[in-house]
Amino acid sequence: MHDLTGFQRDLLYVVSGLDDPHGLAIKDDLEDYYEAEVHHGRLYPNLDTLVDKGLIEKSAKDRRTNAYTLTQRGQREIEARRNWEQQYLE
Repeated sequence: MHDLTGFQRDLLYVVSGLDDPHGLAIKDDLEDYYEAEVHHGRLYPNLDTLVDKGLIEKSAKDRRTNAYTLTQRGQREIEARRNWEQQYLE
């Protein structure tokens, strides 16, 4: 996960935590957190990067909506990151 941007890490956490992670739900959660608009031109290329890296999978939910799910590798990366952070928080 060391090669991801902070935004890409946030995307992983949001995809992991949502019951129905699709583009607009992910965008809404990030906008709530950032308290600013997240443009499509930033969101979708970064989601595609995470797909290319094997951290999330993308599937068609319907003709207009893609669903995103965390892969096992993505889950391992999140757990490794949490363990690394925890050593500095104790």
